[in-house]
Amino acid sequence: MLNTKRLLDEKTVIAIMGPTASGKTALALALAQSYPIEIISVDSALIYKTMDIGTAKPSKQELAQVPHHLIDILDPLQSYSAAEFVYDCKRLVDQIHQRGHLPVLVGGTMMYFHALQQGLADLPSADAKIRAELTQAYQVDSSALHDVLAGVDPGAAARIHVNDPQRLIRALEIYQLTGQSLTLLQAKQSSANWPVNLCKVGLIPQDRAWLHGRIEQRLKIMFEAGFVGEVRALYQRGDLKADLPSIRCVGYRQVWDYLEGQYDLETAFDKSLVATRQLAKRQLTWLRKEPSMLEMDPARFKAEEQLAKLKAYLRLHKNY
Repeated sequence: MLNTKRLLDEKTVIAIMGPTASGKTALALALAQSYPIEIISVDSALIYKTMDIGTAKPSKQELAQVPHHLIDILDPLQSYSAAEFVYDCKRLVDQIHQRGHLPVLVGGTMMYFHALQQGLADLPSADAKIRAELTQAYQVDSSALHDVLAGVDPGAAARIHVNDPQRLIRALEIYQLTGQSLTLLQAKQSSANWPVNLCKVGLIPQDRAWLHGRIEQRLKIMFEAGFVGEVRALYQRGDLKADLPSIRCVGYRQVWDYLEGQYDLETAFDKSLVATRQLAKRQLTWLRKEPSMLEMDPARFKAEEQLAKLKAYLRLHKNY
């Protein structure tokens, strides 16, 4: 194995970042042919059990090739925060290093990557009474509640859409509990102070049509593989609702609405496609702001070329 001792001595952590359908898993599995790695998923959808097709979860064969972590850890009824991810990820990184392996973070949930590197504000726990009052106010007039947020926290109001009740209500809840805005509290957040050599690789396609084509092809394969049946099984459980984080995952919410009779299956596919493309656009926006990262265009470089570039980067990289 190449330079493994040096990389372990330097506490190297490799992060393979990119939009959906950009080839992150393929690059990670190729890397496993040269280094003893373990993969930590950085994906807010892969955490859920029984949600396999619509999340493009690695196959049983892929999971058998390399140890994977933070996949299939929760029931869809449960939620998982960025803070929980940071705690779990740092714990796993230490354990993987102790086993003499290299941790490789793979995924596209950019909020998780951000929280891992920048730390998290110390925010208060939820208050059931305040949340219930705000939820009722939102149901009466969502625009008016958004105006309230704009009055106490213009920064958060600019970031949070009026049709995003979870984040809107949380921002106002925090203000009522602390007397300080979410924006101010986040500005006070401390550095993550994580003593590792974080080596970041970004798969950033320059040709949007190339990425859109891959997204559409993958979505077609998902629908042909039984994605609707997978969502129907979740729908028929009876204890899951449309506003849960699991059901709000791209594709799942659109098929859920189809099952509720809001539109036909063709429309569900089209809406899923639009939502996935919008997700990719948001991911790329995050990535283009990411500092100190090796950028590679997966439309230009084949897997073996990506691997060669990553190996060369690892031979030189230090970030502390």
